[in-house]
Amino acid sequence: MTDDERARLESWARRRSSAQALALRSRIVLLAAEGLKNTEIARRLGIDHATARKWRTRFAERRLEGVLDEPRPGRPRTITDEQVEEVIVRTLETTPKDATHWSTRSMAREVGLTQSAVLRIWRAFGLQPHRVETWKLSRDPQFIDKVRDVVGLYLDPPERAVVLCVDEKSQIQALDRTAPILPMLPGTPERATHDYKRSGTSSLYAALNITSGEVIGRLHSRHRAIEFKKFLVTLDREVPAELEIHLVLDNSSTHKTPAIQRWLLRHPRFSLHYTPTYSSWLNLVERWFAELTSKWLQRGTHRSVKELVASIRTWITNWNDDPRPFVWHKSADEILANLAAYCERISDSGH
Repeated sequence: MTDDERARLESWARRRSSAQALALRSRIVLLAAEGLKNTEIARRLGIDHATARKWRTRFAERRLEGVLDEPRPGRPRTITDEQVEEVIVRTLETTPKDATHWSTRSMAREVGLTQSAVLRIWRAFGLQPHRVETWKLSRDPQFIDKVRDVVGLYLDPPERAVVLCVDEKSQIQALDRTAPILPMLPGTPERATHDYKRSGTSSLYAALNITSGEVIGRLHSRHRAIEFKKFLVTLDREVPAELEIHLVLDNSSTHKTPAIQRWLLRHPRFSLHYTPTYSSWLNLVERWFAELTSKWLQRGTHRSVKELVASIRTWITNWNDDPRPFVWHKSADEILANLAAYCERISDSGH
């Protein structure tokens, strides 16, 4: 046995990722190299005498290749590389005559394969024609500057100041189901009618403190510059006077009217930081709105606007009893690098 062969066998014998059968064969050959007889090898390893003789002989005849598994005969491939390529090309470059996207059944009929075969090919290459995701790239000429400004506030908030993410969730509907909701039972989920009765709407203005996670919220029947100005007055009243106030908000026209500009001039401790257009994902209060919707509004029932308003106020109060801030992790450079890579990836798709 050469030194290289011994090193390879020892590696197979102790490596955790080795198959157990390969590790056993390696130990058999190594013990044989030490001069042990087949009977002694079988006793030490707890195997049959014939097994020790078999792999000792295989190594003597074929060296390391004799220890490895031989390829076993199996069912020959029934799908050729050309058929796989055809499925992939058709999936990526064509659509069926009667639909906007391929299904496993329609593709199977088109290429003459089984539905299961098409599904296996799609899974192997990560193709999911039934799925679609939405996307929107901002064309704001100040996109980079705004991203750096907002993310800088998140990652390094100024001292003696409070950073508030502000936005309005408009037209929240007071909805009531047309029949009572049936409760959940073992084996049966909660059931509600698909239709509902509308009883009016309300708009929620919210400011999320990025440090504490607390939320200041006010509800109004409309969402105009007048209501936004009232909300600014609320923030001015509730935030301690010795602190500066930095607001992260979107580019809505109600945030930029002359009346708002005049009010801001009279209150210099307010500084506004606008997110880029089509970039609501930069505003952390949107994440809080998602919590409100999924945990409270989506399956809730409200018979009137008054009941809806009271319900939202209750949820905000409960949230502020145990606030949970949303922590921003990505730097502006990481965000811009990811967007640049995405733009390069889609640059050949006509966008």
